[in-house]
Amino acid sequence: MAPRGADDRKEFALQRRKLGNLEVSALGLGCMSMTSLYGPAGEHGEMIALIRHAVDRGVTLFDTAEAYGPFANESLVGEALAPVRDRVVIATKFGFDIDPDTGERRGGTNSRPDHIKAVADASLKRLRTDRIDLFYQHRVDPDVPIEDVAGAVGELIAAGKVRHWGLSEAAVQTVRRAHAVQPLAAVQSEYSLWWRGPEAELLPALEELGIGFVPFSPLGAGFLTGQITETTTFAPDDFRNAVPRFAPKARKANLALVDLVKNVAAEKDATPAQIALAWLLAQKPWIVPIPGTTKRHRLDENLGAQDVTLSTADLERIDTAAAKIPLEGDRLPKAVLEMTGL
Repeated sequence: MAPRGADDRKEFALQRRKLGNLEVSALGLGCMSMTSLYGPAGEHGEMIALIRHAVDRGVTLFDTAEAYGPFANESLVGEALAPVRDRVVIATKFGFDIDPDTGERRGGTNSRPDHIKAVADASLKRLRTDRIDLFYQHRVDPDVPIEDVAGAVGELIAAGKVRHWGLSEAAVQTVRRAHAVQPLAAVQSEYSLWWRGPEAELLPALEELGIGFVPFSPLGAGFLTGQITETTTFAPDDFRNAVPRFAPKARKANLALVDLVKNVAAEKDATPAQIALAWLLAQKPWIVPIPGTTKRHRLDENLGAQDVTLSTADLERIDTAAAKIPLEGDRLPKAVLEMTGL
């Protein structure tokens, strides 16, 4: 079966959505895996071509961060998008304590105002641009009041270096405090059929405040694609080796959710990945998932999710069935979860 949205569909056009006042494509591209965390980095020229192919397919939101690499991912994205800079929205992030010369982590978080401004300047150079469209705090810094962070970013916005800002993995009260000082365009957190934590408090608050939501790992770090089994082995430097939900025992139990997604996909003449993304798109009109990939055919497959229609009855059936499936394992290692503020 050829995935919906295949490259030969000339009529394909990617829909648009709003993150606050920032208009972007309904699906973005998470670029992290191109240089880090999911095993070896992709071949440089192929990743440049992949990003530019995404632009040709109508993707306008590209997500990166200084921490991915570190630095390598921003440089890759900057090189790829330089020829089409005015057609795209670049999102990057600050907030970790990274040596600007060596790229080594010096500690945990660092959102001191002077550090934020230094990171912005360095990111602008790597991204080959004069403005950052969406600047996220990557993780909340417990040592710096969020009001000070919002104030520093507000100064960057006033200077024209940043257009919009957001938070990643932040608790609802932090979102409210930040938004009161400098309005947020978006909040980014993990969200998928495999992890539905944001539904309890975060999504209602974002709807109230008019803030967009950008789910990362919308395919459950690949699990919801149906390509991973309990016997799958990952590259030694793949971060999923340390994720409790990817332990073989947990994977075996959690495959029941994948079976559910596969069954719906068969009914809809779609792929499991497309169903997982279509489910997210159906939750709220201000949700913009950013699935990542290093493969052109997977990118085309993911973009085809917008053509999958899930009715209210479909969504209720999925929710009812999913509620009966007990999932095993934390979504992230304990040390990483402790940094999220959730």
